[in-house]
Amino acid sequence: MHAVRTDTDTDTDTSASTDADTAPERAAERAGPPPGTAGQVVRGTSGHWRRGRLLAAAAALTAATMLGHGLLPNAVGNLGSLLETFLPWLGWGVPVLLVLAAVRRSATAAVAVLLPAVVWCSLFGGLVVDKRSGGGDLTVVSHNVNDANPDPARTARDLVAAGAEVLALEELTSRTAPAYERALAAAYPYHSVQGTVGVWSTYRLRDVAPVEIMPWTRALRATADTPKGPVAVYVAHLASVRVRPDAGFTTARRDEAAGRLAAAVRAEPLPRVVVVGDFNGTTDDRALRPVTSGLKSAQEEAGDGFGFSWPASFPAARIDQILVRGVTPASAWTLPRTGSDHLPVAAALRL
Repeated sequence: MHAVRTDTDTDTDTSASTDADTAPERAAERAGPPPGTAGQVVRGTSGHWRRGRLLAAAAALTAATMLGHGLLPNAVGNLGSLLETFLPWLGWGVPVLLVLAAVRRSATAAVAVLLPAVVWCSLFGGLVVDKRSGGGDLTVVSHNVNDANPDPARTARDLVAAGAEVLALEELTSRTAPAYERALAAAYPYHSVQGTVGVWSTYRLRDVAPVEIMPWTRALRATADTPKGPVAVYVAHLASVRVRPDAGFTTARRDEAAGRLAAAVRAEPLPRVVVVGDFNGTTDDRALRPVTSGLKSAQEEAGDGFGFSWPASFPAARIDQILVRGVTPASAWTLPRTGSDHLPVAAALRL
């Protein structure tokens, strides 16, 4: 006798089988994808791009500051000039931001750091290339010797070793000037000291006179009769600057002196002009454009690196300049430290 299977029995068996088969699938859905699946990789990669937005913003701000430094106004505390004095140092923001991007594992920040890197290279990349060449008809050295220099005679001997035909000194005093005159007499038969600046030369000097850039004498003009013709030489020490909490970057006297020096150089009748000295500012500083705009920087044209000259213990800015008109810089460099807080700067010029 055969048993009779009803529809009810069949439905019950099928339902039970279905529930048993789908239970593991439902559990897997609730648990989500296992570690290492494609879904998890996609979410991790997306996170690399979402992180580090503040670092990316900092990179963009650094690039904008370098690129638009001329837009920062000088009306309040001469902040624009202060920034431009140390502008190349903003490049240190690139490796710092890059390290932070790596620590943060942020692809967005890493890509954003390329922006200030490109801007810095466009502004200063040419300075880090060695542009020095051989030759030169006239070697010039300029040095702020520091009025508190403990050993002027030794500093003078160090400068003589450079072999320059024209040597310019700034920040001379009634105490130190005679010491330099004695120590340099054998190497330089021609010289003149005007106020706190002086010029020494292996070639005859004539038409030496002070240049009135300040109430006291801190600049002079002379003609050096070189074998290839006369060269006008200006030696200047512009007014000092200070950073004060109540006034910011105080440059008023320096800027006024720069304007007067610029007027004298513009009026110079000789076609070949060399302007050297302590400018207490860099060629990037907009406030010094009246004097720098019509001249070429020997360091920028024919140097190796930035040629930072101050402070001597850790040079951070090139405030000592050799600027020219009507001559071609062949090479430019800084000399080893002396007893001064400045490094001497030198250039070989083709006349």
